[in-house]
Order: sequence, then structure tokens, then C-alpha cells
Amino acid sequence: MKYVIINGSPRRKNTWKMVEQAKKNLNGEFEEIHLMKEKIPLCNGCFKCIVEGEERCPHRDIIQPIVDKLKSADGIIMACPVYAMNVTALLKNFLDHTAYFYHRPEFFTKKALVVVSTAGAGQKDVAKYIDETLRHWGVNKVYKITYACGGKDSLDVKNIDDVSQKFARDVESGKLHNPKFGDIVFYDVWKAMALSNDPIPADREFWFNRDLVSHDFAPEVNLNIAKKLFSKLMFFILKRVMK
Repeated sequence: MKYVIINGSPRRKNTWKMVEQAKKNLNGEFEEIHLMKEKIPLCNGCFKCIVEGEERCPHRDIIQPIVDKLKSADGIIMACPVYAMNVTALLKNFLDHTAYFYHRPEFFTKKALVVVSTAGAGQKDVAKYIDETLRHWGVNKVYKITYACGGKDSLDVKNIDDVSQKFARDVESGKLHNPKFGDIVFYDVWKAMALSNDPIPADREFWFNRDLVSHDFAPEVNLNIAKKLFSKLMFFILKRVMK
């Protein structure tokens, strides 16, 4: 198995110690991407990645190699401490550069592990934000490890081991889970937008070239009957709203 680790911390302290403990339960090779070293310029909000295509990003030379490594991975590990009750600026800047995945998700066969530490509070909210972002990317299943380590000399090793072992078994199984209902709604939103009378050009090209417009969800993922019917109903409604 191949795992890519995105380290959103400017340091290698508690969050990185959690990652290192989790790695002990994973079998495979690891690619570490420390965002502090990547020196990614601030996203300037030009919207070119969304409207014209990600190849038009002015910082593509830095962003695309990272994205390519994520695409080649079997499992993604995203690690970040809590800064001012949110993700670090390093991670937020990277996620801003990948905003086009909200419109054009590509990671339907991937599993992810989110690792968040804090000295005080906010760890669950930060993990939830990263989880939601990854699911918008299309990630099939997200596992979360959070820990408030303020004033403590040791990690919650048992919890780290338990969650990372489940993550490892899932990645190695190759099994793809049914998506949540909310994920199906967003899939149908973007599909309906691609089929609208005035679509974003890059979105339309993506959804048609990959034939995603012909499926109730990503073709690699088998929906159960209830979720197939739900997707068809949602798309029927959205198609008429987004003319």
C-alpha cells in the first residue's frame, strides 16, 4: 500500500507524534509532504482553477505535483493541529488551491485518515472540517483521530492504534463503502450544474469526459437500492431547478 501524508503543521511535535504512532499500524510505503517546506504562495482567489480548469492555476507548478501524489496513493493521511480554533494557515492555503475538487471530485476510490491535535479545544470541529472537505473531494471513507494534549506528557496510544488499524484494514481490503446521503446530494448538484444551460466550462468538460453524468454516483461505487432511488429523485429535482 502507498500512503501520502499531508502535514499541515509548521512544526513536528504532538500532531506529528500522533502520525508516527499511526504509521506503526500501516503496512506500505509513505510519502511525506510537509506544507511548511513547499512554500505555496497564498491563493489569490482568481477562480481560474474552477472556471477555466486547474491547469490555469498560477501556482500549478507547486500544487499539481502534490495532487498527483495524492491521486497515486491508496490512502491519504491529513494531519493538522488546531490554530485559533481552525486549521493552520498552511493547510487552509493548500485546500484553497484545491477548491476545484468541490466541483470536480476525483478520489472516489480513496480512504483517508485525519489526525488533529490541540493544546486546548477545537479538535473535533477541525477534524470535521477536514472530513467534509475530503468527502467533497470524493474520498470514499474518512477516519478521524483527535486528541487534546495540553498538559499531558503522553499520547492516547490506544485510540490512535485502534483507529489507524481500522483505517489500514479498510485500505487493504479495497472495499468501497456506500456514500452518505449528503455526499450523493452534492454529486447530483454538480452533475445537474454540468447539464444546465449555462454550465461552468471546466465542469461540463470534466463531467462529460468521464461520463459521470450517466451515473447515479461514481461508477466505481455500487449504491444500494435505497441510495440509487434517492440519487435519481434528487437529480430529477435539481435538474429542474438548475435549468
